[in-house]
Amino acid sequence: MLKTLATKLLFALLALPTLAAAVDLRFTEIAPGVYAFVGDMGGRTYDNEGMNANTGFVVTKDGVVVIDSGSSYRVAKQIHEAIRRVTQQPVKYVVNTGGQDHRWLGNGYFKQQGATLIAHKKAIDDMAARGAEHLAGLKRDLKERFDGTVATLPDQSFDTEKILKLGGTELRIIHYFGGHTPGDSVVWLPQSRVLFSGDLVYVDRLLGVIPVSNTKDWLASFEALEKLAPKRIVPGHGKVCDLARARRDTKDYLLLLRNHMKAALDKGQDLQRALDTLDQSRFKALLNYESLKGGNASRTYLEMETE
Repeated sequence: MLKTLATKLLFALLALPTLAAAVDLRFTEIAPGVYAFVGDMGGRTYDNEGMNANTGFVVTKDGVVVIDSGSSYRVAKQIHEAIRRVTQQPVKYVVNTGGQDHRWLGNGYFKQQGATLIAHKKAIDDMAARGAEHLAGLKRDLKERFDGTVATLPDQSFDTEKILKLGGTELRIIHYFGGHTPGDSVVWLPQSRVLFSGDLVYVDRLLGVIPVSNTKDWLASFEALEKLAPKRIVPGHGKVCDLARARRDTKDYLLLLRNHMKAALDKGQDLQRALDTLDQSRFKALLNYESLKGGNASRTYLEMETE
């Protein structure tokens, strides 16, 4: 009898739906009061809740500034829970460093908490243009984990630079020329010399040239941020790094694409010939190399064809 009951119980437990664990939003303090989360370096999945990108926050005596609100309402709430494990200071500002989904779709949660949302005006235009696409794509991937997420645009925009001074900490939000997306901006902390680069810097994984990207602007933005001489960089994707690593994985790759495609166009080569003669193998150790290299090369050629 007992054996029969135990067997039934075992089968009942096996029949229960498997609950996937939530993404582990573990933040690391990389400078006094400055915290960073390094996201998954693969694609957006149900398990990583669309957080295949980095985010962070800065704690001051008078409140907290969040840098990128995450991929959903649920993720934003988890970011806030992580903040509360560090401080009970309220979140005063959320800065969206660009128009990609994981940079801003958590805005609605932080808006409910009373935070002011800030992004460059081109980023806001990009969010408005691609928001429906972002919502549909992540809803498909995240299913019920995307519940409650609504496209919430920032309250404040800026042209070139916006300076926040909060609790003795200065944060400079700077837009150069864009790059991965038109509204890409950086958050510079001059006191600690930490730079949150948004998607202007990729390390450890190959950067992605997407339909809204502009490699000419991207390279110009990178060269501008170099002048800040940051001590530490929180890239848009990949581990926290120094400027030398950012140059190797981002700037050098953009230069390779652009220099090769310029030479190909100067010779009158068509797209296929330009692709056939491009050697990207020095970057093959970067994650996602095989899946992204072709599209990156094609889009760079087509962009430069009209410059």
